[in-house]
Amino acid sequence: MNDTTGPRPGEVSSPIAVITGGWSQERDRSLRSGKEVIKALAYLGVDVRVIDLRDDHKALVGQLQGVSAAFLAIAGRGAEDGRLQGLLETLGIPYTGSGVRASALGMHKITAKTIVASAGVPVPEGCGVEREARPRAEASRLAARLGLPVIVKPVSEGGSIGLRIARTVGELADAILGADGDLMAEMFHLGRSVSVGVLADETTGTTQVLPPLEAETPGGIYSYDAKRSQADCTYFCPARVPSDKLMSLTLHAVTAHRALGCHSYSRHDFVVPTSGDPLWLKVNTLPGLTRGGNLARMAAVGGMAYEDLIAHILRGAVTDRRALA
Repeated sequence: MNDTTGPRPGEVSSPIAVITGGWSQERDRSLRSGKEVIKALAYLGVDVRVIDLRDDHKALVGQLQGVSAAFLAIAGRGAEDGRLQGLLETLGIPYTGSGVRASALGMHKITAKTIVASAGVPVPEGCGVEREARPRAEASRLAARLGLPVIVKPVSEGGSIGLRIARTVGELADAILGADGDLMAEMFHLGRSVSVGVLADETTGTTQVLPPLEAETPGGIYSYDAKRSQADCTYFCPARVPSDKLMSLTLHAVTAHRALGCHSYSRHDFVVPTSGDPLWLKVNTLPGLTRGGNLARMAAVGGMAYEDLIAHILRGAVTDRRALA
C-alpha cells in the first residue's frame, strides 16, 4: 500500500524539531535514525531544527521555542519511557509516537507482558528476578520454575541490551550477579525471531499491519550485537512461517498495539516456535527509523516508500493522545 506523500495540507507546519541522540545505550541507533529522518523531512519540504538530547531535559525547553511539533527519532531510557513525552505535553508541543502511558507501559517489559497477555496474546512464561536474594538461590528458584535454558534481560531497556541466555544454574547466577538494575527471566523457546510493524491512523480509524520480518542469526538469538551487525543477521520478509502463523502474528500485533494504547506506529517482537502459537516478547514504541531498519524493511515490502513512512509518523503528531485515553 502506498501512503499519501508528505503531510496533508494544514496538518503540520514548520519548523519541526527532530529530537535525536539521548544519553541511553541506544544513543548510536538514535543518531542514525535522526540522520535519515532529517533527510526524509527535507525531501518532503519540511524545515527542521535538530536537537541532540545529550544530557537531560532542562536545556530542551529553550531549544523547543517556536517549533510546531517534535519528531522523536530517539530511543531508550529518558526518551522511550514516557518522560520526554510528558515534558512535551506540559509544553503543549505535539510529538510523534505513543503517549506517556503507552510509552511507560511498553518500556517496562513485565508490565507490558501482563497487559498484553490479559488481552489474549500468548507470551512466554516469566517473572521478575529478586535482586535482594542470594544469586545462587535465586538462580535455583528460577530454574525450577522456568526450566533451563533461561533468558535473562533488563526490565526497562530496549534493543535487546543486556539480554543473556543462561544454560546452567551457574550461568544464571552469574547473569544475576553481573547485572545493573532490575531483571526479568523468561522461559526460553527455540524458534524464529519475527518483528511485526503496525501503522495506525486514529483520525480515520484505519490500521495497517506490515509484512512480518524474520531475522535469522547464527546463534538463534536476536541479541543486541546481532541487531547491529548486518553481517551476522539475515532478514526474510515476509517471514518464513506458515500462513496460519502469519495471520496470528498480524492479529497479535494489532491486539498488543491497542491493549497498550500505542499511537500511530509500533513494532512488536515475537518468537515463533516450531509448534504452537507465536509468543509476544515486547513492543518498540519508538523503533529505529533508518532506511535499512526493520520497520523500513517491512514498509518497503508492503509497498510503502521510506519518505511515506516518515510522513505517516509525522502526521501522527497532530492527534491529541490525551483525547484517546
